[in-house]
Amino acid sequence: MTIFSPTRESALQHLDDFTPQMGRAYAAQRNYDRGPGEHTSVSCLSPYIRRRLISEQEVVTAALQNHGLDGAEKFIQEVFWRGYFKGWLERRPAIWTSYRQGLTADLEDLKTNSGLRQAVARAEAGQTGIDCFDAWANELIDTGYLHNHARMWFASIWIFTLKLPWRVGADFFYRHLLDGDPASNTLSWRWVSGLHTRGKTYEAQAWNIAKFTGGRFAPESSDFETGVKSLDWSEPNGLPSAQPPRDFVAPEPGKPAALLITEDDCLPETLIPDGIELVAAATLTSSDLRSPRPVPDLIRSFEAAALDDAAQRIGQAVLRLNTASPDPIIEWAAKTGAKQILMPYVPTGPLKDWLDAARPELENHGFTLTEIRRPWDDAIWHYATAGFFKVKKEIPNILNRLEIV
Repeated sequence: MTIFSPTRESALQHLDDFTPQMGRAYAAQRNYDRGPGEHTSVSCLSPYIRRRLISEQEVVTAALQNHGLDGAEKFIQEVFWRGYFKGWLERRPAIWTSYRQGLTADLEDLKTNSGLRQAVARAEAGQTGIDCFDAWANELIDTGYLHNHARMWFASIWIFTLKLPWRVGADFFYRHLLDGDPASNTLSWRWVSGLHTRGKTYEAQAWNIAKFTGGRFAPESSDFETGVKSLDWSEPNGLPSAQPPRDFVAPEPGKPAALLITEDDCLPETLIPDGIELVAAATLTSSDLRSPRPVPDLIRSFEAAALDDAAQRIGQAVLRLNTASPDPIIEWAAKTGAKQILMPYVPTGPLKDWLDAARPELENHGFTLTEIRRPWDDAIWHYATAGFFKVKKEIPNILNRLEIV
């Protein structure tokens, strides 16, 4: 079983252990899914990067210093994919709104369509009779992790072979993945279905699964739908145009600030600029916002522990808060004497939705909600307007601009 300890110390150890493999070994072996507890061809850093218990910049720096840009090209590109997806969704937030609205409609449909409801239940329980798919469903539930190749195969089988609603599948992943990220998860499912790169689908094939699972599975071609068609017919208006990343209020130096740490960035010690007067800090758990359906204890406990780890590193007492209501946040901030609430930048996703709803009440009580966005995000998001290639070709320039060597 793949075990993740939600601490920065564990993240750094994972990074140190995998750094020697970030070069040619990764490029040659990264597509092989060797099964639970055997994911040695990939870094398994994603649950840490998702919460920035370790930063993308630290990971890329390790790759460059040990293998150079050419040697670590494939690994570095995979790190940039996460930033690209976040930026792409940030510049098209209507896609997230559409996903959430569509998921609500899909879940309502399950309530009245017993056949579909039972089919989804069998798929999520790993009881479809498709050996590889069922094994991946069980691995996801048991460990909170799946190899990226398995995620693509799983999504393709869910959509095209089992003909289940893609948003419900994306929700299944998002609820159970330790590295669950609203952008990477939503857009990866859209990519498989032909909605991200319009008309281009990902088709699960028996030979591919057999080869890249090392023969652990031997499906027949007849097990899967072939000649799959894109779901782009379901969005006849196409994609919305890219817009600039949203504006945000930066913290005001010298003005008492209460820091609110979220799972979007558990490295507050490298985030807060000089001159910011911190009078208090709290953590804000938000995993339950991932879905209208229950989020597993594995996910919620990992988030809470990661936030506790971040809190310990800032060297002061930290209050634990959640998103059940904004009232405790207001009461906490008022007691601290803060005039502004400071957060790591909150990208498009469920926490951003929640904050948008809570913001008027916070402001009515005299608190300005301020944010800090990392240069890493700004640098990548500038190019996240179309396909990944636009970001890919700019990687050397981005690294130079950020002075990553």
